[in-house]
Amino acid sequence: MPPTALLERDEQLRSLRSRLTQAASGSGAMVLVGGEAGIGKSALVRRFCEDAARTARVLIGGCDAMQTPRPLGPLLDMAPGLGPPLTTLLGDESARQRAFEHLLDAFRARATVAVFEDVHWADDATLDLLRFLGRRLDATRGLVVATYRREELGPRHHPLKAVLGDLASVTSVTRMSVPPLSRDAVAHLAAGIDADPDELHRLTAGNPFFVTEVVAAGGDRLPTSVSDAVGARVGRLPDAARDALQAASVIGLTVEPSLLTALGHSVDAIEACLIGGLFVEHEGRLAFRHQLARDAIHDTLSAPRRRALHAAALATLERAPGAGTDRATLAHHAAEAGDADGVLRHAPTAARKAAALGAHREAHAQFARALPYLDRLPDDEHTELLAAYAYECEVVDRHPEARDAWRSAIERWRAAGERERWADAHTDLARVLFHLGDNASAESASARAIEVLEGLQAGAPLVRAYQYRAALRMLERDPEAAITWGTRTIELATAAGDHRTLAGAHVTVASSLMLAGRPSYAPHFERAIALAEAHGLHVLHANAHLNRGSGAGELHRFDEAEHHLRQAVAIAEQHDLDSQTSYALAWLALTRLYRGDWDEAAALTGRSLVRSSTSTITRIMALAALGRLRVRRGDPEAWPPLDEALELALRTGALQRLAPVRAARAEAAWFDGDLDRVRSEAAACFELAAQARHPWFVGELAYWRSLAGDLDALPAFAAEPFALQVQGRHSDAAAAWATLGCPFEAARALGESLDERHVRDAFDAFTRLGARVAADRARAHLRERGAKRIPRGPRERTKRHPAGLTPREAQVLARLVDGLSNADIAARHRVSPRTVEHQVSAVLSKLGVDSRTAAIAEAHRRGLIDPT
Repeated sequence: MPPTALLERDEQLRSLRSRLTQAASGSGAMVLVGGEAGIGKSALVRRFCEDAARTARVLIGGCDAMQTPRPLGPLLDMAPGLGPPLTTLLGDESARQRAFEHLLDAFRARATVAVFEDVHWADDATLDLLRFLGRRLDATRGLVVATYRREELGPRHHPLKAVLGDLASVTSVTRMSVPPLSRDAVAHLAAGIDADPDELHRLTAGNPFFVTEVVAAGGDRLPTSVSDAVGARVGRLPDAARDALQAASVIGLTVEPSLLTALGHSVDAIEACLIGGLFVEHEGRLAFRHQLARDAIHDTLSAPRRRALHAAALATLERAPGAGTDRATLAHHAAEAGDADGVLRHAPTAARKAAALGAHREAHAQFARALPYLDRLPDDEHTELLAAYAYECEVVDRHPEARDAWRSAIERWRAAGERERWADAHTDLARVLFHLGDNASAESASARAIEVLEGLQAGAPLVRAYQYRAALRMLERDPEAAITWGTRTIELATAAGDHRTLAGAHVTVASSLMLAGRPSYAPHFERAIALAEAHGLHVLHANAHLNRGSGAGELHRFDEAEHHLRQAVAIAEQHDLDSQTSYALAWLALTRLYRGDWDEAAALTGRSLVRSSTSTITRIMALAALGRLRVRRGDPEAWPPLDEALELALRTGALQRLAPVRAARAEAAWFDGDLDRVRSEAAACFELAAQARHPWFVGELAYWRSLAGDLDALPAFAAEPFALQVQGRHSDAAAAWATLGCPFEAARALGESLDERHVRDAFDAFTRLGARVAADRARAHLRERGAKRIPRGPRERTKRHPAGLTPREAQVLARLVDGLSNADIAARHRVSPRTVEHQVSAVLSKLGVDSRTAAIAEAHRRGLIDPT
């Protein structure tokens, strides 16, 4: 059998070739190839690339199996094949976006296959690149193939899981699974040895690499693990060759021959490794035949031997020409060698380069490497590194670490008499404390920063402190104070020509004016948008629409809300601003829920919850939407998302999070018939809402309290539709809700009427919406009043499903359990992939999970799928 022959991979090869044909004609795509280690992902892709090279440019890059990998490692590997423009851009840490665009332009210009190997080890910047390409490939001639080990993702959060979730709804992105070999294929591979094919298949579970290592090991006894099989092969090599393998194993999957010779290993020793099949040659480099082989050798090293080999590699690499260009690798060897001075020479520089490229997890890890040795540095360098580490902690959502690091830096600046730096850092500390839900401490830190910086006339730090103070007041729903601080910020930022702070201040003032009910808010939003567009401030551009959309949603102005939320999503997705996208999707889900489009609300909730960037505040709003949707549909398990939402909202202590969650929980309790719980939920933050004079929060909480017999007096500023319901003016309330475009609320108001015609209208509206419990109540109301010809309820076939899935959604869930992709399900059901995307999102939403894998597990847990 030829070395490049593959067994039982014809289907995967056909699929990849078909994708390349489509890409070459201008319909680019991404294929995510998953499977266990050794299953043959790389062999499959290599064979495909051999064929593809006849008609397309082929680029290959791999991710490093290092604790802190090189930022954009695969792109660095591909750069020589794309020419000087890209290599120049990659040398400029501030040009990451232009490098991404250049790669996309290369895909537009020529049919190209770009292979990203082992992306389960990818750095943040590489994951961002995959997101960037996945969303834009469809109009290019590029085919991106990314391989990953499924078992590396594990049951917990893994950064790649987030990327898979973010790209799940992109029709040009598909997944491919590489299955184990059959018993017959294993027998074919083992034809040259005396082994029982059934036993060999059982032992190796059809893993091709394991099978071939067993065959290569020979002998009378079958090795029981990959390590044993590799060890048997290594044991036949001379000592010098084994030493070369050990040295190579600490360097990585591939190694330059010149580095091994510089480390003192002879050409004969390297040749023995090639003849023995442990090394292969690839584009002038030496590579282990598989990462599993490299791991098996590396794992045999004692700790002292490993440290010595890393120290030798570090010393040799530092002497090499251009040694300073790959600080991440140098920092890795220094850390593994236990070389404190080496870590301090390389890790901080590697961290700053990683941060500039957007690889913030790697930046955080590199700074963390240096932390134990900071006392060796001069005081000012020590403190600056602490502050840089604190910032990276914040970026990667490690806020407790960020808080502690900022406090340490603040104390060091105090001791050094650096008053301005001390005060300026309090603004950063305030931001972190707010994210941790410690609002009182955040206010205190912000006030301390302003007090000192005003005395120092500190210029830019003072303007920054004012802006954050304004934002804090707005977030706490104290609009008057926010307007005062924001107006002051606008004056100072205008004078200083600080466009970023100026745009942010306009957003804050606009949001506060809107919440205060003043019509003068719109010009401030428009000014912020103009500044953002003129100066390329993409985050602020998205935030201006996002704040306007979410603010309008909070005030039940859903036409305005939906327009600006969709604008925010479009801008955020265009510029890969995933945090803003997630928050906008959560609010858009709430908007569609109120407007009666519950299927889209379910899909949007699923899209928000599954994303990597789902922050606490985003999760609160998405969970509130999900819980309320389940309550209104009569779906089971409405309380778990509402319980999680309350837990998160309580940490913030913020009215804008607590009020929507408490109101949703009061509604759930009402439908459960638990008046005591309705009272407790509605009363829990009623006073806080009343103090803020928030008409909609007060109105809804007052409404629920009135239904539970717990309202003494209705505040005069309560929103009109709720006030009309509390006053018993049900027809007028229904008309007010209809004007706002809220069909469920309008039907609920009619359902409370004593007029039978109104109750019948309510029943009809509830039935159209799919509000089963509300429809049942309206029917019971009619029955109690002795009405004739009482209408029937929802279809029994939908009612019977324990998770509230429609028959089609139940079929989609079964197909998920079968492992089918969206495209496969669409073909099976003869519908569009976009329809399947909405159906999958609805299934995830109804099951209360945020991924396909979690949906499968939940389906089995709840007995929704036949276990066979």
